[in-house]
Amino acid sequence: MSTHGHRGIVGRLRDLVNGVFAVWMREREAERPDAVYERVIGERVRQYAELKRAVAGILYMRNKIEGELRDRRSELARLHEDIGRAVKRNDDEVALVLITQKDVLLQDLERGQRELEEVSAECEGAKTNLVKFRAEIRNLEREKLRMLAQLANARARRRIQSAFEGLSTEGEMKALESVREEIERMKAEAKIDTDMDSGLELRVRAIRDEAKQDAARRELDELKRRLKPSLFVPAVPLHEIVTVRTEQPVAANG
Repeated sequence: MSTHGHRGIVGRLRDLVNGVFAVWMREREAERPDAVYERVIGERVRQYAELKRAVAGILYMRNKIEGELRDRRSELARLHEDIGRAVKRNDDEVALVLITQKDVLLQDLERGQRELEEVSAECEGAKTNLVKFRAEIRNLEREKLRMLAQLANARARRRIQSAFEGLSTEGEMKALESVREEIERMKAEAKIDTDMDSGLELRVRAIRDEAKQDAARRELDELKRRLKPSLFVPAVPLHEIVTVRTEQPVAANG
């Protein structure tokens, strides 16, 4: 077999292995979406840390350039004063040297100012990207919570649906109907007992009320007998009046 054919077989075998591994990874990711989110968020956090270090370096460079510019401006102010003193002393040679230094310093200032503007613009862009990156990480974290909650709800509904589809509830419903009938029968029996107890209680209460009325009449008769003997007429208890009226014979017609 030629070397070219051997390499072709190895390449196809590598592609086959890669394809099988990709399918296996997709299946594992479908089973563990939380792990996928964690991996993506972790990669974003790593990139955010690198970008943050880069922004810190740019800030350091900007601060360094600003410090150098302040020093050069201070030196430029001193050179102006020194040039003025040299001119007052008519020391042209020193004045020329100082003027040359001043020109060089002005060039350095202009170059440093341009560098500062470039670094500042780069720094602002980097900080903007840093803020966007952080917002993206937070959005991914919120999305993870939301999507995992939706996935859990969907899986729960699917399990419930599968349970309903795999069960026959006819026997259970018949048993439940029997239980309901038994409960209603027991409630009816309890109502009969309650009604009977209530009727008996009313009869007992009527007897006791009648006894109280008889006692009150006897007390009233006693008071009348002591206070007005000549007008005293004993009162007849209510139950005796009812009995007498019931026992009176009915007159025959004609």
